[in-house]
Amino acid sequence: METYSVLLVDDDPKLLDLLANYFKNEQFTVFTARDGEEALRVFAKKQPQLLVLDLMLPKIDGRDVCRTIRKESTVPIIMLTARDAEFDRLMGLELGADDYVTKPFSMRELVARVRALLRRTYGAYCPQKVAAETVLRAGNLELDLDRHLLRRREEGGEWKSIELTPIEFSLLEVLMKSPGHVYNRLQLMENSHGFAFDGYERTIDAHIRNLRRKIEPDTKNPRYILTVYGIGYKFGG
Repeated sequence: METYSVLLVDDDPKLLDLLANYFKNEQFTVFTARDGEEALRVFAKKQPQLLVLDLMLPKIDGRDVCRTIRKESTVPIIMLTARDAEFDRLMGLELGADDYVTKPFSMRELVARVRALLRRTYGAYCPQKVAAETVLRAGNLELDLDRHLLRRREEGGEWKSIELTPIEFSLLEVLMKSPGHVYNRLQLMENSHGFAFDGYERTIDAHIRNLRRKIEPDTKNPRYILTVYGIGYKFGG
């Protein structure tokens, strides 16, 4: 079985030890950090394949850690948030986190979320994919599924690469594969994450806003990702 590396970041030493031991027992390579400064140092040195990041951290809080990492990497990030802190959850997603888990949480659920996100990012998570359909094109966009790369043709004709998080990439892939098909939020969550959970509607909306900022020439009048009011979203192309 392939071993993945995770960076676990939390300022509660007891919880951090529990997380580290659980993930090690699940055959992960584990790195840990207890504050935001240490998290950024460990990330730069170890280059983990996924982060589990608490929002409330000393020295540098989780939002700023996420913001800093997103400037240079699309590594998957799962936020840990308080159960009643809906604003924090949405803020984390706006900053580029891929998923969130609310405290208190089940260790088994957290590991399941981590594995699903790792499959989406690094593994062959879509066996039904048609082999020839490796590049999706629409308008000025080109989504390369094999290379996990999105490019946009600029006005001068040159191509510009656009960095997407794993969940953003999966959402765009789902939409581009069926242009004109209307997906509700639950369908988008299940197709992009592999599962649905409490609060998924707000999660999808946050990821869609992030995607529009990256690919739409005019986010107020989107060309590619269209809202179908009362239902969900579709790809216009």
